[in-house]
Parts: sequence; structure tokens; C-alpha cells
Amino acid sequence: MTGIVCGSDLMALGAIRAARQRGLSIPDDVSVVGYDDSPLIAFTDPPLTTVRQPVTAMAVAAVRALIDEINGHGTHRSEYVFRPELVVRSSTGAVKQLLVA
Repeated sequence: MTGIVCGSDLMALGAIRAARQRGLSIPDDVSVVGYDDSPLIAFTDPPLTTVRQPVTAMAVAAVRALIDEINGHGTHRSEYVFRPELVVRSSTGAVKQLLVA
């Protein structure tokens, strides 16, 4: 295993802790990626690579859809697609080359 992708930043911090308890180095032995870009996550040890969601755009779209529904203009259903952003920090790195004798 060379990497772990977690469903949240907090789970990623737990994965880092568990890996270290097993004597593994992050990112030398295993890369770890979180999800959400939680506040202060850039200041963990190591700073966590994460996926940032466009929360403001998502909130604006939700409020706009709600207001349209309240005003009677929301008769059709729409699908909204948002682009997340990969924020690369120090918890990920290249796979180490294995030397085979």
C-alpha cells in the first residue's frame, strides 16, 4: 500500500496517527489525503493534502434554489455539478523505489 484516501480530514489525521504507530513515515512510506480542507488542516504535521469543496458556490446555489421554490419558480429539478480542488501539501509524495536484490 502506498497511499490512503480518507472521507474526511479528521479521518486522515487518524490514518496518519495509525501509520506512525506502526513505524511508518508520512509521506515517505505512505501518502495520506483527506477531504474538506477543514480550517487549520494546513498546519498539521505534516500539512495534509486534501480535497477542497467549493462550499460558498454550493451554499449560494442551495439558497437560490430554495428561494426559487418558495417564490413558486422551482417546478423543475436541476442537477448542480461543482468542481472540487486538490490542495497538495506535505502528506503526499512520490512512491519510493524498492530495491530488489
